[in-house]
Order: sequence, then structure tokens, then C-alpha cells
Amino acid sequence: MTPEIQDVFQFVYKQAPFSELPEAAASYFSKHIEIVYLSQTNQQDWLQDGKPNLYLLRSGVVDLISAKDEVIGRMGEGDYFGYPSLLTGDAIQNRIEVQKDGLVYILNEQNFDFLRREYKPFEQYFVRAHANRLLSSRYKQQSETWSERKISELMTKDAVTIAPTASIREAAKLMSQHRVSSIMVTEQARLVGVVTDRDLRNRVLAQDKDPSAPLAEIMTEKPKHIFENNRVFSALHLMLKHNIHHLPVLNEAYKPLGMLTSTDLLRQQKSDPVQLIGRIYKAQNLLAIKNCAQEIPDLLRQFSYHIEDISLIGKLLSGLTDALTSRLIYLYQQQHGAAPCRFAWICFGSQAREEQTLHSDQDNGLLLPDNISENDRRYFAALGAFVCEQLNECGIQSCPGNIMASNADCRGTVAQWTAKFSKWILSPTPKAMLNCKIYFDMRFIDGASDLYATLRQSLEQISRNELFYAAMATDINANSVPIGIFQQFKLEKDKSKHKYLDLKKRGVAIINDVVRLYALKVGVARANTLERLEALTKSPLLAKSDIDNLKDCWRFLTQLRLKTQINREGLPGNCINPENLSSLERHQLKEAFYLVKQAQQASAFKFARGSL
Repeated sequence: MTPEIQDVFQFVYKQAPFSELPEAAASYFSKHIEIVYLSQTNQQDWLQDGKPNLYLLRSGVVDLISAKDEVIGRMGEGDYFGYPSLLTGDAIQNRIEVQKDGLVYILNEQNFDFLRREYKPFEQYFVRAHANRLLSSRYKQQSETWSERKISELMTKDAVTIAPTASIREAAKLMSQHRVSSIMVTEQARLVGVVTDRDLRNRVLAQDKDPSAPLAEIMTEKPKHIFENNRVFSALHLMLKHNIHHLPVLNEAYKPLGMLTSTDLLRQQKSDPVQLIGRIYKAQNLLAIKNCAQEIPDLLRQFSYHIEDISLIGKLLSGLTDALTSRLIYLYQQQHGAAPCRFAWICFGSQAREEQTLHSDQDNGLLLPDNISENDRRYFAALGAFVCEQLNECGIQSCPGNIMASNADCRGTVAQWTAKFSKWILSPTPKAMLNCKIYFDMRFIDGASDLYATLRQSLEQISRNELFYAAMATDINANSVPIGIFQQFKLEKDKSKHKYLDLKKRGVAIINDVVRLYALKVGVARANTLERLEALTKSPLLAKSDIDNLKDCWRFLTQLRLKTQINREGLPGNCINPENLSSLERHQLKEAFYLVKQAQQASAFKFARGSL
């Protein structure tokens, strides 16, 4: 081996995947490469012949640029590029921009294929790298659709704030000065109220209110709000549900950032899903609600064709179910009188996580005050039966396990619900663990939000139990991913001998379970899996790379699951036949299952320890 090849070999042998392979692999690579000095002068000459190669940077800095002129990533010493085309056979789409001159090692397609055949870990490394890049770029790109835009991108004005002790006149002058139709009332930088131009008309001028009176006398206290990283769809849903036109936008520390108005939203592309939700909230009878519900399946299919991230269908479908539920509660009270006492309608499972699919069923309940009378209980029994029956008529199937507000076991006071959870936590039987998986994913839908907040506070205290966490981790690891020892899919069969993989049970559900465990440990109140993961970035319990992997795996598996349901492939609702996937998709699916298995094992190590 010449000194030049020996130098290349020593560098290559330190790089993955060669560091995990026999020396012969690095030696072969070192003897079959071309070495080029890459500079800003010759960068335009690269990738012009259309032939795929593997490139390994020895030195220098290079930006990889997509066909849309977006930076995919910045690469330096030890980084590879060029492998996607080698793996897929697709034409080269990307280009490079040299930021710092350096050396690059080039391995042609024939020699790359030789190493793939001889060393399976070599192939797996690049399949995994491509899967991660594809997932990352697909889901982190900024979409042009309204549903995926962040709230912070739509705000046209910064926060205009004033103290509650300021006069009405001062608020009006400040609104005129900043040319805004609303103002946020704050104390110690925290939002306490909102005043709009409509309030000035209806609560001041129309009532002959003294303009020198303090603003606190006319403001809307505890206004609805939204956080900057939420999506536009969430804001639309909130504004339609509560018939509001000004929505304060806060950061994670609850500091006001600005105001989102209906005018801001009108500038966006109009959407049939939003119009349908608006019609549901305005429906005056059951027939009108059912007519709206009949449009949902086709609407979801059409919607899926116009968004890059099909997993957003879960949020949309959950929003539609929320709207149907709220309107049915309203119609019942119109027909049978207002509720005799405060109540909270809550949902569990996939609806609570805002991850419903076309095959999701109902999981809901009623939360009642501790001093409720038997007569009042009869009212809510009838309400629960009505809403659940009508939801079923609207296509939201009844729960096979009877986890519905029509069931007396799912209607309880704060104390009764707390006792249920305490029993499951202190006696973590398999049945109790199943209940925890369902009920710990919880979200408020309608009624008295303070009742729900009281229950959440109780649950946060009683769930801090290390034996409970250990039992959950053990239970999570009892479910296995469908990958065998030799990285082959372990397929199931239905009664017709059709082979399939259950993406929900063997993939998505495991991720949900793992993330729920970490969220409970840290005290994250949110139910949505991706939002839980985002909140976990502030905790040292999970590394950022692990969080990113779980996000990407969840999205990828959810994409496949929903696509299968929408395309109606004839298999059980959450299942897929891997033979119908491309070679690259099968590799990605194996990689996703591999990462899910790693997350399972990590949860057992952190929480279960010796109990497995």
C-alpha cells in the first residue's frame, strides 16, 4: 500500500460505516477512489454528467442545495453525499455550493454496488442515512398550504398591551395610534384580558360608560388564546367554535406576542374543511349536522391530495369530531333545557391526541362536580346517550370497549375519576395499564374548563409514582416490532390469508406509549404526540436526536397508515402489505421499526431496569 493510499485508508477506517467493518472494506474503498480538489471555481462542473457517485469529504465545507434552491444541509469532514441516487436509481436532483475549498473522495457506482453486495452493514448505513434525510427534509420543509403554516407567520402586528388600571380613553387612544382593532390587557407581562373595538361600541358608547373608568370594567377576562407554534388550522377551529374575531398569540412562557384576527385569516387560502367546521357550528338541527357529517370522508380524501404532510388529516378529523360533539351538546340543551350544573365533556385516545383516522371510534366521557345530585346525574346520562348515539349516526363509530359518556362508568365526578386513576396507578395490572394508555391521553372539549383543570392537577400529583413508570415501561416492551433477526418483516395473516403489517399496533401505538411515558414523567399536560415530543426538548430525559427520530418515525408510519386507509387497499384498517411498497419505502419502514425498537429498549432501561 503506497503512502498516499495508506493515508486515505487511515482516514476512511475512522469513518462510519467503515469503522464497524473489516479492514478490507476500507482498503477496497481507498484503492478504488478518485481524489479531487473541490473549490468554488470548479463546483459548477460537478454532477453534470448525470452519473451517480458516492462522495466523501476529506476537508472543506459544502452546502447541499435542492432543486428548489433550498439548503438541505451543510457538510464537512467525514460527511457523505451522492448516495440517494445510488440507492434509488433516480436522476440527480441536488447540487452543491462550496463554502470552503477542500478534498473529496469519489467512489463510482460499480464499486459502491460491490461494497453493498459484500458488506450488508455498509448498505444499511446508507439506506438509514437516506431515510433520515428524506424524512427530515420532507417534514421540515415549509409548506405553502394554510394548514401547515405557523400562527407566528400570519401575525401582521406586534403585541399592543395596556394595564387593566388604565382608562378606557387611554386604551382607545392607544388602539387608534397603532391602528389596531383590539388591545391586550396585561399584568406583569401576563395576559389577563382583551378589549376590541366592538367592546368600545357595545360596552362603552351604547351603555354611556364613563371613558375615564378603568379598562378592567369592560375587558373580556381570561380570553381564549393560542401559542405561536400552533398551526393555522387550530386557530381557525378555535375562532369558529367560540365565534371570536381576535385571538391573542402567546409564547411558551405565556407572554403576549401579537394578535391574530379574522382579517389575517381571510388573507389565506379559503378551505373547504374550515367552511365545513363553520357549518357544523351553525347547524340548527340533527339533519343539518348529519348532512355535514356525510361530507367528511370525501372531504378528507380530497384534502389529502393537497397537503404534503398527510398526517395532518388526524388533526382535521379530530377537529371535525370536536365540532360535531360541541354542536350536539348545544342542540340537546336547546331541546331539554340548559345543564343543571357545571360539567366538562372530555375525550380520550386518538381524538384527545388529535390523531384520529378514518377508522377511529369514540372515546369520551363526562366530568361532573363532586356535589352533583342524583336527579342531575339522570340529565347527564341522557345527554351522554344522545351525543354518543348521534356521533355514531354521523360516522364516528361507537367504542367496542364502551368507553363513552353513554356508559355510567365514564360519567363521574372529579373525585370519582381521580379514584379510578389512583387504582390503576397503585395496582398496575395489564388491564390497568391498558386503561392508562387510553385515559391518560385526555383533552377538554366543551363545558366548564375549570373542572377539567382541577382533574388534571389531581392526576399530575398521583401519577408521580416510580413503580407505575416501571410497570408502563415493562408493558410497552411486551409489544414487539414486526422485524425478525435477519431484518425481515414478520407478517400476519387475516382470514383470507392476506399478509400484512399492523402499522398501528406494531409501530404508531408503541411510539405513542413511549412518548406518553416520558410526558407523564416530566409533567407534560398535552396529549398530541408531536406536541409532547416538542415539549420534551426542554427536558434532559431524552436526547434531541432521539426526539427527532421519534418524530420522523411517527410521521412516516402515520403517513403510510392513512394513505392505506384513503386508498382502500382491502386490508384491515391500520395495515399494509409491504410488497406494495417500493424498495426504498421498505427500507425506510425497516429503519422506522428499528428506531422504534431502540426507543422501547431505552424506556425499559430508564424506567423498568431490573423488572423486565
